[in-house]
Parts: sequence; C-alpha cells; structure tokens
Amino acid sequence: MYCLNRATIIGNLTRDPEVRQTPGGQSVASFGVATNRSWTGTDGNKQEQVEFHNCVAWGKLAEICGQYLAKGRKVYIEGRLQTRDWEGQDGVRRYRTEIVTENMIILDRAGSGPSHDSGFAAPPAPVDEPSASPDDEIKVEDIPF
Repeated sequence: MYCLNRATIIGNLTRDPEVRQTPGGQSVASFGVATNRSWTGTDGNKQEQVEFHNCVAWGKLAEICGQYLAKGRKVYIEGRLQTRDWEGQDGVRRYRTEIVTENMIILDRAGSGPSHDSGFAAPPAPVDEPSASPDDEIKVEDIPF
C-alpha cells in the first residue's frame, strides 16, 4: 500500500520568518502563510474564507526564507504535513500541524508586497531550479495544477 503526504499552497506571508539555530547548529525558519478562497453562495452573495498555515523550513532553505521572505510576500510552498505535540507550562498537551517546507518559490517582485525591506534584491531562483534567471516571471497560470 502506498501513502502520500503532500501539501501545496499559494498565499501571502502573515508574518516575517523567524530564523533560529538548533543546538546542533542547523537553521530552522518558522513563518505563517494565509490562503483564501471565494465563491458565490446559494443566496447570490460573495463568500470568502481565509485559512492560516504554519510553515517550517530547515537548513539552507530556512536561511533563504529568512533572507528573502517578509510579511505580505506571495509565495508557493510545497512540502509535507507534520503534527508535533508538547506539554505546555500549564500541563496541557498542545498540538500544532505545520507544513514542513521542501520547496519555496517567491511569486512576487521584491518590494511589491505591503511591507518590504528596501534592501531586498531580486527574488532568488526557485530552490529546485538553480539555473533559472531571477528575472523570469512566474505566473500563477503556468503552475500545472
């Protein structure tokens, strides 16, 4: 029997990435991404729903996220779902489901988001395509799904 655990989202960062180092020296970045969908209800009124996703990236990808991502940037995130649990200081068991990011592509130009750092360079090439030019524009229509 085969199993599949994949998550693919396109959305906007809800906060700047928080980059930390593990005791072993590995980088880890945590950030949030919001996605939304809209539809027309049976009453003819437009409806909208927003979902908030917790994302985590490790290693070199975490460093790239910390360097180039900022609140408001539009990103494509691909990875797997993982739920971790811990006991809070109040003794209550807590759970958090995250997207463990394996691929990240910045979909907007630097400085085009609501909050940006004027020190941004052009977005990096997609992590899984190092030969792509930073000037190549990625259009949502070009994503094959």
